[in-house]
Amino acid sequence: VSAAAPYRHFTDRDDLLAAVAVRALRTFADMVAEEGGPDRPEQQLAAMASGYVRFAAEQQALFDALFNAELDKSKYPELTRAWVPIDARLDLVNEICPGDEATAAALAAALEATAHGYATLLRDGEYGAGPEAVRVAADRAAAATLALIAGRQALR
Repeated sequence: VSAAAPYRHFTDRDDLLAAVAVRALRTFADMVAEEGGPDRPEQQLAAMASGYVRFAAEQQALFDALFNAELDKSKYPELTRAWVPIDARLDLVNEICPGDEATAAALAAALEATAHGYATLLRDGEYGAGPEAVRVAADRAAAATLALIAGRQALR
């Protein structure tokens, strides 16, 4: 396949990356759903953090396309729609912080930063390599998520 072949289907680089990002979000949502977890919102958010780390480790190219492509998301409504399952899971912070939008927003940001941080540390080799490293990083991300939830009032 020539370097120009994709442009028979996409108008430019960003259109191509947006399509890849939509696929990445579907894969990410599937991996988060596989983590499952009990019905409690805290456990679901911990499972989300674990799934985030696994996604970063097991789907590196999709992870990079999703988080490093610097796309103008407002130009791609399909990308906005693809975020819905992930955003719905993250919105569980509102159940944990009922009536406290400021704490819910701070908690959501902290949870996202924590999952991304563990994913980055894993990819940088902080936990070694292989399935055991992924398990350790995912478990630590889940544990840190639960700790943040428990101490959420300190985030204000």
